[in-house]
Amino acid sequence: MRRSVVFVLFDGVKLIDVSGPAEVFSEAARFGAEYDLIYTSSAEDSVRTSAGTRLAVDTLLDDVDYADTVIVTGGDGLVSKPIPPRLVDAIRRVRARSRRMVSICTGSFLLAAAGILSGRRATTHWRYANQLARLYPDITVLPDALFVEDDSVYTSAGGTAGIDLSLALVEQDHSADLARSIARHLVMFMQRPAGQSQYSAPLSINPPQSSVVRKAIDAVSANPSQRHSIASLASAVGVSARHLTRLFSSELGVTPAQFVQRVRIDHAKSLLDSGHDVTRTAHESGFGSYESMRRAFVNVVGVSPSVYRSRFLTTKRGGDVRPLPTAV
Repeated sequence: MRRSVVFVLFDGVKLIDVSGPAEVFSEAARFGAEYDLIYTSSAEDSVRTSAGTRLAVDTLLDDVDYADTVIVTGGDGLVSKPIPPRLVDAIRRVRARSRRMVSICTGSFLLAAAGILSGRRATTHWRYANQLARLYPDITVLPDALFVEDDSVYTSAGGTAGIDLSLALVEQDHSADLARSIARHLVMFMQRPAGQSQYSAPLSINPPQSSVVRKAIDAVSANPSQRHSIASLASAVGVSARHLTRLFSSELGVTPAQFVQRVRIDHAKSLLDSGHDVTRTAHESGFGSYESMRRAFVNVVGVSPSVYRSRFLTTKRGGDVRPLPTAV
């Protein structure tokens, strides 16, 4: 059975959102699966990617009679400026002529604009998850997921997560053995451990309206290692613990204790990134013991501090990097 994989391209598309999934399906074809890759756009006969590469377009999206899989790629323009109505309309129309819809990274914003994610669970790049949830409250956004399936609509996180999702689609179409062969050939995980939280940048929040909350978060951020109980924070800013909890919940969407934990995790990440050992990091970030820090990391980040440190401290441990020999 031949399966058409239709890529939706536009100017500014992220190159990895195209090349990553394309390599997976091309490798599948090399191993005997019958995939036809088709590159389309809503109007252009070629597009320029975010990396400056120009990609040829095979056909217009509206001229595709039927697609087994439509892959909506991402790009910075999908979150920074209005999406062209012509592109949104073309996505709506092709939905009726396809078996499944897929978005890579910020391509989720295009699916959302077309109404395809309405009432569904979805994910996107961790940097834009809050924005997607705010703009489209009828979507249940899962910010830590690498990819999400909801009734033949699939969304993935950042560009490399599109490779993870493509492997899952090949496994769904054929077998785990085929997906495993592709993963081995591309030197990647069959299933990447943990979710997006291990990659996310430090906690970013909108400035709170209440001066009480501002004082509380400033106190925590300035000294994460200090003992910050709800009672001590409330006393420091001159309100009751119950009132402070209500303010945090309404303005930040978290409890004071959850906020303190996230600040400490971010501080610990920074220390681990700079080479601190895990025991020293646990004390300097306010956890007190390695076990307390480990539990917090596993619950929030998805991996232990030791594993996080091994993945993000340096690139030099993943291979033997040596200088080229000099000519004689």
